[in-house]
Amino acid sequence: MAQAGAAVVVTNMRWLILFSLLLSYLPYGKITAAVLSPDRVDVLYHSYDGGGMRIDGPAILLRKKTSETLAVSAYYYVDSISSASVDVMSTASPYLEKRKEVQLSLEYLHDKTLMDISVRQSDESDYLAKSINLNISQDTFGDLTNLSVGLAYSDNEIKRNGDEFFAEQSQQYRVRAGISQILTRNLSMSLNFEAVADEGYLNNPYRSVRYIDNSQPAGVGYQSEVYPNTRNSFASKISASYYLPYRAALFVHYRYFSDSWQIDASDIEVSYRHPIADVFEIELKIRHYQQTQASFYSDLFSYRDAQNYLARDKELSEFEDLTLGLALTYLVPKKYSFGDLRSEASLQWDYIKFDYKNFRDPTAGEGIGTEPLYGFSANVIRIFYSLYF
Repeated sequence: MAQAGAAVVVTNMRWLILFSLLLSYLPYGKITAAVLSPDRVDVLYHSYDGGGMRIDGPAILLRKKTSETLAVSAYYYVDSISSASVDVMSTASPYLEKRKEVQLSLEYLHDKTLMDISVRQSDESDYLAKSINLNISQDTFGDLTNLSVGLAYSDNEIKRNGDEFFAEQSQQYRVRAGISQILTRNLSMSLNFEAVADEGYLNNPYRSVRYIDNSQPAGVGYQSEVYPNTRNSFASKISASYYLPYRAALFVHYRYFSDSWQIDASDIEVSYRHPIADVFEIELKIRHYQQTQASFYSDLFSYRDAQNYLARDKELSEFEDLTLGLALTYLVPKKYSFGDLRSEASLQWDYIKFDYKNFRDPTAGEGIGTEPLYGFSANVIRIFYSLYF
């Protein structure tokens, strides 16, 4: 489990990697009737560098149909994390960590209904997560409409390095529903909803909050964070895809999130994909995200045990970020590919600028509570290769 404020960034990065792999299964063009995706192998190298954190490593996904109605896939992901972020440097020491994740999936197609079930395990020195996912989608109304529902359950074992007596657990329950609709020859839209319930130990065992303590030479004291043992959240997302006559495409996404910790967040993303000749595709995107703070967050509490719940995770503060992205995909001609098979390679780069509205940099060396507000930038690089067979 990433220490001292890194957990959310690491988790988001890992979902980004998995999403990059899964997104590549979507056809470039209009929504099609229910069919199993082709056999393929995907290899990915990813790198995140920013805010004193570096996360990098490989991922691989293998998919094989056993028949026209049944397919199996396996996903393996490794990352190495080194962190000397502002959270770590203020209360702890830099650390190195390695994590491995494996996922097995089974897909079954019956007429116009696609069902898939997957099991996943993620293992690192102080965090073990196991989950199971079930998704069902159905094409209807002449294959112009797709309805989907999904369920997921995760069980997590949490430890603390250097403390053999520390052992906690948490669980997560997810429910998803969505509808995708082809509106015109070139325009399609989708609407998705997700409800999540978390319970158990939900904070980071390494992170501390700070409070004013005039008995200390520095004028500040530290104590462990204390979170509620439940969190309920709801998210909705609307997306639109418009395919232009010259094989280009425009995508727009808007997502809204709220939870029982009184965090409200929204993000909007616009991307444009353009073909170059018959072998290249370029994609440009811009995304803006903003959120309010959790009800029990504070950068500096007035005294020890100032309230029942205490948090100073910067990812629970009020902040916003802006992402600029560029991707270039090369559709490899068969004569240059392995075994004359269809393949493609892509390079994706995101630049992300984070600005925190009420989280201050405690390493700035200024007076307690008057330090400059924190902000940083990050670069995310993904090198991706797919081979269809």
